[in-house]
Amino acid sequence: MRPEGYDYDTHSQLAGPLAEPSGTAYRVQYTKLLSREPHRIRAVLLMTLAPLLTGLLLVYLVWPTHWVVREGGTRWLVGLDIAMLISIGLIELFMVVNVVSIAHATMVARDPIPVFPEPGTRVAFLTTYVPGKEPLSMVRATLEGAVRVTHPGPHGVDVWLLDEGDDEQAKALCVELGVRHFTRHGVPEWNRVKGVHKARTKHGNYNAWIAMHGGEYDFFASVDTDHVPLPEFLERMMGYFRDPDVAFVVGPQVYGNYTTPVTKAAESQQFLFHALIQRAGNRYRAPMFVGTNNVVRIAAVRQVGGLYDSITEDMATGFELHRHKNPRTGHHWQSVYTPDVLAVGEGPESWTDFFTQQMRWSRGTYETLFKQYWKAPFTMPPGRLFSYTMMLVYYPMTAVNWLLGILSCVLFLWFGASGTQVAASMWLMLYSDAAALQIGLYLWNRRHNVSPHEPEGSGGLAGMAMSALSAPIYLKSLGAAVVRRPSRFVVTPKGGGASPDRVLTFRIHLFWAAVLTASLVASFVLGHTHAAMRTWAVLALAISLAPVGVWLGTRFQERRARQRVATPAVARIPDGEPAPAPAFSAGGTLPSGSLPSGSLPSGTVSSGTVSSGTTGGN
Repeated sequence: MRPEGYDYDTHSQLAGPLAEPSGTAYRVQYTKLLSREPHRIRAVLLMTLAPLLTGLLLVYLVWPTHWVVREGGTRWLVGLDIAMLISIGLIELFMVVNVVSIAHATMVARDPIPVFPEPGTRVAFLTTYVPGKEPLSMVRATLEGAVRVTHPGPHGVDVWLLDEGDDEQAKALCVELGVRHFTRHGVPEWNRVKGVHKARTKHGNYNAWIAMHGGEYDFFASVDTDHVPLPEFLERMMGYFRDPDVAFVVGPQVYGNYTTPVTKAAESQQFLFHALIQRAGNRYRAPMFVGTNNVVRIAAVRQVGGLYDSITEDMATGFELHRHKNPRTGHHWQSVYTPDVLAVGEGPESWTDFFTQQMRWSRGTYETLFKQYWKAPFTMPPGRLFSYTMMLVYYPMTAVNWLLGILSCVLFLWFGASGTQVAASMWLMLYSDAAALQIGLYLWNRRHNVSPHEPEGSGGLAGMAMSALSAPIYLKSLGAAVVRRPSRFVVTPKGGGASPDRVLTFRIHLFWAAVLTASLVASFVLGHTHAAMRTWAVLALAISLAPVGVWLGTRFQERRARQRVATPAVARIPDGEPAPAPAFSAGGTLPSGSLPSGSLPSGTVSSGTVSSGTTGGN
């Protein structure tokens, strides 16, 4: 169930009120976010100055007159200087690309104008279930939400559970709720080693259902098993399909289990994508396909051969759809992103699950770049290609930036290599001004946040930090993709079953922390004492150790909380009075009648044993 205390009603209508479609040939209409802003000049200044100043910093650092020239230096040290110069140039170039991407998204972001759905369309509402991986109680909550979803017309909406294991309890739940049950279990044709019917994958499960029942419906709506849809889910999404070229409609992903530090920071990390980048995708009628909650035109998916065989099947399928044309109209398939929050899901509650999620998302992006992207220049409109390129380069740029930053630290702190030589005062002025403008642009966009959970006025610093400390994960994923290491789909634990964190959870971050620590020590021993490079290394070290620190801090707080609950209050004994007899017997249990019923909380720890709510001999 969705948590209480959050304004879901307002956030489910961020795109505005439903309207009647105008004209005979309906096309999705949009409103620019900037058009609703009273202080557009500030935004324009930020969008202009942030990329310009970041570009100026790049030019200043790599200007030929600033290159280091070593008189009589050894060849290998000159080579390291060149490597250092290239690293600095690429780091700054990636920063320019990132700022340009955000500035461009700020300028073109727009929301669709919602219209009433067309009555009479046949819609199936789907969610999946993997027995043993997902608790049935969570499936029940999702299905109960789905059966409350309304859709106009005589057909209504059929709710389906796509059960990977043909589970008897799942079948009984479907009968109880009036939900239709489907399984591909035991059908070899739908459980192959690879391809659209790959076994033990989400896309294979959906494609089997499409093969069997897709012809009975015009559209299918779907949510992940941990997402509870709101009753107005279809009412707010289906109207856009009046446009015959719309292949799918997607909404934002928010986490209802907004309690742990990891979950809160993980939702904040997604701010730029769901609040800005996806809205910018509306400019080119091509926001990315997000599998957590969506509605899809079945004919379009069938045209491209079903959901794509990828570890991130949603993004890969959307990419294929946007390369193809609607055979009925001759136009490229389009998509719509609505900012309306229409389903509330679960996010990762542990670092283990968060890193697994980020590994899978980044690996799927690399696979799209390596296997699909080369086809886009020949089949995708230029604006759409630009939009996808800006989205797809995020993970590899972040990964390579991290590697180049560490490389720069190692080259200087160990060997004294220096690719460029600039005045410290000028560098500090340009860098601080560029950074301030970038942060200002980010904070200005926070007013468009779609999350109902983050406090109003929040700066999103936790999300920024989460993005920074994810860089080592993206780098490992990139390495695995380059060497073609096999990837596999992992079901993220849900329903309160978070994977436990251990020291090995942070092995990637601890490896880089060791490299940076050794480099800092070496700089003191070898006399390589440039303050800026040491500062850079210390910041990278802090990023590497941050998740470990948060984990240890959380464990300490949890331990203290358990101790406060487990330790019984000790009454103060006046001086000179004998102490009362101990309430606990030698065996560590409460003697019958020692306390009235309800005086100890359930789970109280007593002398090494746990009493499960047994008090007063009851």
